[in-house]
Amino acid sequence: MICRILLLIILTSCISGSFVVNVTQTSYQAEENHSITLEWTFTTKPDRSNKTLNILCELFISNNNVSVLYHVHEGVEVSESQDEKFSGRVQSDKDALREGRIRLQLSRLRTDDSGLYLCEVNTDYGFSVGKCQLNVTAVRDFPESARKPEASNTESRGRIGLYCGVTAALLLLCCFSFIYCLNNRTSTQSRGLDVGKL
Repeated sequence: MICRILLLIILTSCISGSFVVNVTQTSYQAEENHSITLEWTFTTKPDRSNKTLNILCELFISNNNVSVLYHVHEGVEVSESQDEKFSGRVQSDKDALREGRIRLQLSRLRTDDSGLYLCEVNTDYGFSVGKCQLNVTAVRDFPESARKPEASNTESRGRIGLYCGVTAALLLLCCFSFIYCLNNRTSTQSRGLDVGKL
């Protein structure tokens, strides 16, 4: 498998000349169950027919494990070639293909989608390969973002309780002060009346 990859890269550099397949990104990072768009560009010639266009995009997982992601033979997409693991999860942009862009949206990502993706493009005017790496990480059981609101709710409930307690204590203090002042005033007035009678 490694020999095949090396052979493709060597052939690309020797044969292609002016025909080149490039990747828009060499490395992609995504999370499980999300979607991602892998993109390659290749040299087009407007005077040439798409009937000579052959594309094979594959995922190299390990030495003996290769999965076909996307296949075009003589300008026609061959969905039967696609590996079962990608079935129903790959959308290709047909308009972009006419412009020399291979845009493949891979949905419902899985961790086993991680690996090296090679896209071989073969036409009657050249052959080339572009490669990129995809790393799909697993979703955590309790994401940090899901934990934060819970913690902040507990903190805000604690603050509300503290504010209510302080407010209640201040109201009680005010009530006792008012009653004390009222009693003090009443006793002063009654003493003043007693003194007036003398």
